[in-house]
Amino acid sequence: MNEMPNEMPNGTPNGTMRAVAYRASLPVEDDASLVDLELRVPRPGPHDLLVRVEAVAVNPVDYKVRRNDDPGGRPKVLGWDAAGTVVAVGDRVELFAVGDEVYYAGAIDRPGTNAQYHVVDESIAGPKPATLSFTDAAALPLTSLTAWEGLFERLGLRESEAGRESGTMLVTAAAGGVGAMVAQLARALTDLTVIGTASRPESAEFARRMGVTHVVDHHRPLSQQVAEVAPGGLDHVFSTAGTDRNLAAYAEMLRPFGGIVAIDDFGPVEIGLLKSKSLSFHWELMFTRSLYRTPDRARQHDILTRVAGLVDRGALATTATTDLGTVNAAHLREAHRILESGSAIGKITLTGF
Repeated sequence: MNEMPNEMPNGTPNGTMRAVAYRASLPVEDDASLVDLELRVPRPGPHDLLVRVEAVAVNPVDYKVRRNDDPGGRPKVLGWDAAGTVVAVGDRVELFAVGDEVYYAGAIDRPGTNAQYHVVDESIAGPKPATLSFTDAAALPLTSLTAWEGLFERLGLRESEAGRESGTMLVTAAAGGVGAMVAQLARALTDLTVIGTASRPESAEFARRMGVTHVVDHHRPLSQQVAEVAPGGLDHVFSTAGTDRNLAAYAEMLRPFGGIVAIDDFGPVEIGLLKSKSLSFHWELMFTRSLYRTPDRARQHDILTRVAGLVDRGALATTATTDLGTVNAAHLREAHRILESGSAIGKITLTGF
């Protein structure tokens, strides 16, 4: 359990808290790339929850921000996945109360979750799945939101019982955090056949457990491999990695009027490849709603609530695979190192302070 600092009269903890931050963009091998420090406990705004963080998960966005956004000597706290307990609320909060257990992915333009206490707008938090530990729940928010928005909002797939989507979809890096949730949601809420890419026996096995029907190797040309298992072609592509490298193959494999949703970062591509088949291309960034304060940002609360219900009914499982121990700089540096190597399967978590 985390120690509770002294409380203010309104119940907000008062004092300092343990946190992990970085002050300069340094290689993960440098001990100064992430450091332990003490920070003031944040105060919740009118619509905020103050959460005692019980567990966090690590995502590629963590190391990408660390490497590319130099804070100029000021401590910047990373982390965009957490599960914990609400210990104080803003005066306009309506969805949660003190004592509620929550999980969420936070906002990229606010301090991160690698701290004992964290503030998050209630509209982007959800009730923690009751059947999961804090650790297993912390693995889910960012990837669940990304997968759900990509499938059902960007690609516009049907997920209702009275008209479930059918067809064939390719998901790249299917053993990664997002790929695994894409496969699970497709299995739980659609009738799609999911082809996933993986290159190692252990990642292929994990992808199949998550709901992938056929596995192809992303280190080999994709078109021929996909044609062997889906001779009629693809209807959709959920591209979590290698979009620029594979765009020509996607255009070849997709049937007319198919769609691509991508989440990775890349430079210019030949988008004209998609014209002859009237293929659509979509970006998905789950931080868009919080970053631009969109009127529908509470949709993320709704999605996380739906995901929690699916977990508690046994339709979805946690993707947590490796817990590195308590939240501290050394363990987070190791998590960043693993993710930067591209060898991670599922999600890496850390538990407690």
